Parts: sequence; C-alpha cells; structure tokens
Amino acid sequence: MSLLSADKLTKSFGGLTAVSNASMNIEKGELVGLIGPNGAGKTTFFNLLTGVYAPTSGSIKLEVNGTLKDIGGLKPYNITKVGMARTFQNIRLFKDLTVLDNIRIAMHQNIKYQLPSAFFRSNKYYMEEDRLLKEAEELMDIFKLAHKKNELAKNLPYGEQRHLEIVRAMATKPVLLLLDEPAAGMNPNETANLTETIAKIRDEFNLTILLIEHDMSLVMKICERIYVLDYGTMIASGTPHEIKNNKRVIEAYLGEDV
Repeated sequence: MSLLSADKLTKSFGGLTAVSNASMNIEKGELVGLIGPNGAGKTTFFNLLTGVYAPTSGSIKLEVNGTLKDIGGLKPYNITKVGMARTFQNIRLFKDLTVLDNIRIAMHQNIKYQLPSAFFRSNKYYMEEDRLLKEAEELMDIFKLAHKKNELAKNLPYGEQRHLEIVRAMATKPVLLLLDEPAAGMNPNETANLTETIAKIRDEFNLTILLIEHDMSLVMKICERIYVLDYGTMIASGTPHEIKNNKRVIEAYLGEDV
C-alpha cells in the first residue's frame, strides 16, 4: 500500500488547465523529487495535495492507520491532522513571534487538554504545556536553533528562517513532509547545510519526503525517485539516472528536439 496515491489529478482555472491527469505514488520512507520548468504546475500540484485547492477531478489518498483515506478537497488544517505538512516557496513564518513560539503554535493540534483546562489552568494544562515545551526544545536542539529560541523569526538569517519553517512543519508530527523549493534563495553553503538537514530528517525521524526543487544537484544527490511535470502533465518518473538521461525531460528543459 502506497503512503500517498494521487490518481489523474486535474485542476482547471476557468479555461486554463494548470494540472492535467497527473498521477503519483509515494511509498513509506521514500525521498521523492518533483521537478519541471517554471510554470509547469509543480506548486499547483502541491496545493492540490495539501488542500489549498480542491481538484477539478481525480483523487488523492493518504494511508492513515493502515487504511487509504480520501483527502481530496479537505481543508488544509484537516490534511495536517491526518499527517501531511508542508513548507512554502515564499517563507511564511510568524515573523513577529519568537522561534520557540513558531514551533509551539504548530504543536497546537496535538494538545490533549480542552478549553476548560486552559481557562482554569488545571494540572493537565500545565503538564501538557510542559510536554510541548520539552518537545519544542528537543527539535531546536536537533536542528541547531536552541540558541535562537527567543529571537524573533524575522531577525534570523535567511537560511535559518528556512530551517525554522521546516522544523515548524515537523512539529505537527507528519508522516509525509512536503517541501516547496526549500533551497530557493540560498547560497551554496546554506544549500549544502539544507541537503544534510533533509537527509537527517528522513533518516532520523523516519519521515517520507516529497520536495519541489530547481537545484538539480540537490535533487540528484538526495532523491531516490523523481517525477517530472511539464505544462501540467507528468511526463516522466524514475531514478535520478533515468531522469537525467530521459530525452523527453531534456527536451522540456532545453526546449529542443533530441
């Protein structure tokens, strides 16, 4: 059983079809890349998977507790609850909150007390808040953000903002993590650190990862399988070796017959 199964997804905006009959299957533990030229429909495909857009047609199923659950058209917060989290091409942190508070907010859906406990400050409330604080601090330690926990997110260097956005997504405890161009705007050193971070997330947290990325060296280095979109259509899938030697993929990127 695949962890994620997207079958013949189509999304139309009026007379424009941004994604057309695109299918994808991801197994547990895989690190999969989604590539394609600018305007190919990659972010639209991500938005379909994560509930930002409802599909015009097609289905999206996520394995939840041993059963494939149809999540097509669910609201983003409901998709997060069943185990899918994402980052964005343009960083969307709570810039006027601290690093710690950005992470704690993401943990809200896992809180085990109800409103009355919070209102009356019961023992359960304090126990849960202590647990979330400990988990947030552990994440910050692992990803080397502990020394910045009281820093406002907007004051972090660009590379650390990217890391914080990934950590915040992980704080929701997903089974599938979607990264939308995580290396965008990074210098070579920041990209190298990010590459290590992504590999670490998959290996140490047993997470399945799907990423969109234009940096082909990063994609070819860490992805086990790659899907290729062009004009909203999935034109190829395979290993990095198969993709970089695929004539149709080369034609889509270079704009020439091969």
